[in-house]
Amino acid sequence: MNLEVDRLQALTLQCRKEILKMALKAGGAHIAPAFSIVEILVVLYFGNVLRYNPNEPKWIERDRLILSKGHGCAALYTILAEAGFFDKTLLATFCQQGSILGGHPNMLHIPGVESSTGSLGHGLAYGIGQAMAAKMNHINYNVVVIMGDGECQEGSVWEAALVASQQKIGRLIGIIDYNKLQGMDFLDNITSMEPFFDKWKSFGWDVCEVDGHCISSLYDILSHSREGEEQPLLVIAHTIKGKGISFMENEAIWHYRLPNKEEMEVACKQLGMSHQELE
Repeated sequence: MNLEVDRLQALTLQCRKEILKMALKAGGAHIAPAFSIVEILVVLYFGNVLRYNPNEPKWIERDRLILSKGHGCAALYTILAEAGFFDKTLLATFCQQGSILGGHPNMLHIPGVESSTGSLGHGLAYGIGQAMAAKMNHINYNVVVIMGDGECQEGSVWEAALVASQQKIGRLIGIIDYNKLQGMDFLDNITSMEPFFDKWKSFGWDVCEVDGHCISSLYDILSHSREGEEQPLLVIAHTIKGKGISFMENEAIWHYRLPNKEEMEVACKQLGMSHQELE
């Protein structure tokens, strides 16, 4: 397992480099919200957790991954490219005119994207629909929905949560990117989600908490079979917004900002990037 963890950890670093390059070339992106979910996505796609076939993106028995916090899509794009859903050269076209890789994911244009997201609060309900279809049609696939913590201030999330437990959708996994920050400030200064664990538990979900940047801990939770389960699973992943670049970490302003020249020098140094890699 150590060799596997090392490989996956190296991949997380490469993904963060790609995200920074994409943002710089595009002239803007949600860098920090993308950085906080990199380990989660790497474990799902490269830790033998999700079943998928990049050569057959619509394979009926594939597991579904829905990035409800669509503004973090730069992370998803790097993962899908690495997995072979589309050519890696397309990453350089991120948010460019005519590119399929927009600032929010589009399921009609991008292979591997299961839901067009961006307007927050809808991904869980969509995922429940996918999971209910699997149950009704006796198809064995899992549905994973990654949500932002600020997104959970939306009432639609909790309405959906009630339905999932009522319908006993055990092959549904919700993952909260719990970095404690939303677009403008810390959650506790706007609308606190605590007690987060108890809230989801009271809605009938099986709930666990994990270090969202620990490869082995994420794998231990996400790799368990959901076959035969009746309760949906909610994983509260404690993460750091802007993880990997010190001046971005836990700073609300980096939800939107692009580094200036001096900041980019620091970011490149901390990620181990050369100037050639940015070109």
